[in-house]
Amino acid sequence: MSMINGFPRGRAAIVGASTYGIGQCPGVSAVDMAARAALLALADAGIALSEVDALYTSAPYEALGGMELAEYLGLTPKVTDCNRTGGSAFEIYVQQAALALEAGLIDCALIAYGSNPASNPPPGVGMTRQSPWEAAYKPLAPLSSYALAASRHMHLYGTTREQLAEVAVAARQWAQLNPEAAVRDPLCVEDVLKARMVSDPLTVRDCCLFNDGAAAVVMVRADRAKDCAKPPIHVLGAAHAVTHREISSMPDLTVTGAAISGPQAFAQAGVRPADMDVAMLYDAFTITPILFLEDLGFCPKGEGGRFVSGGHVAPGGGLALNTNGGGLSCVHPGMYGLFLLVEATRQLRGECGERQIDNARLAVAHGNGGVLSSEATVVLGTAATL
Repeated sequence: MSMINGFPRGRAAIVGASTYGIGQCPGVSAVDMAARAALLALADAGIALSEVDALYTSAPYEALGGMELAEYLGLTPKVTDCNRTGGSAFEIYVQQAALALEAGLIDCALIAYGSNPASNPPPGVGMTRQSPWEAAYKPLAPLSSYALAASRHMHLYGTTREQLAEVAVAARQWAQLNPEAAVRDPLCVEDVLKARMVSDPLTVRDCCLFNDGAAAVVMVRADRAKDCAKPPIHVLGAAHAVTHREISSMPDLTVTGAAISGPQAFAQAGVRPADMDVAMLYDAFTITPILFLEDLGFCPKGEGGRFVSGGHVAPGGGLALNTNGGGLSCVHPGMYGLFLLVEATRQLRGECGERQIDNARLAVAHGNGGVLSSEATVVLGTAATL
């Protein structure tokens, strides 16, 4: 274990992981969902709630959510954060917690999130704020922004709607192996293409779910991790980048901040994309994994559509992508980034049943926030990778 590019490679580890309330969770508040997931993750690690001294969360409707969850759990954390970088916030929290643990500021970090937009719809669905430069065109936020990126990728590189559909179909096939996934009925490419068009070229089946769910992970230093209840999953690298806020200010609609965060995280970890046994890439829309596969270095720019074709990212294919069913078929309660980390952890522990990847040792979890605005990459590994 060593410090590489300013990051303490392998010196922090995820020792607890959980989900709660996936699908429908009526009658339970968002903060209660986050708290229940947190208690499950702590039990998974064999750590008492009283030992938590750092709390990271992103409350769906509460600007002061970090304090809300601390109060609810009865904690007095030394460090707390309620980042507003959307779905990428949780991968950013892993980076921040690893650095805080290394510095000795904290001893036990809890990262938790809960949201119930399906059973308790918010006043406005999605990111309703629009810039004055975009509002005149009446876009669907955030859907139309991702449709722009998809259209541009199709124009430049010949990516097809069928290739986009392959992402959704692969996600559904993984979901069918996951008893926790919210949607498990069969789906084929033709189903995706014939579904209701919502923002050309994306149909409703190119879009993520809008359901309830909560998740949590617990992190400690590696020297303590070996004494926890489950095998530690070490944080080998973590980086993030913000390139814009509104899609009209994105420097290039086909190149995301993953092209910055990915190489940094892999360099810190001392591994390559090709070494990954599992890739958990934020899939709010079918175009996003295609962009991230390119920007993270799994394939050249413009080749993402062809890379996902022919079942290459489905069960039995060349790359195990979004093995829980992803945001497209498992869960997407507004922000999905924490579920990426939970599934990656479970795969590296060998806990995934029918969908388990044999001898999984390395995984990448990549979070996305805003409209391809904030990108964060975390590389995880078993003790064998240290």
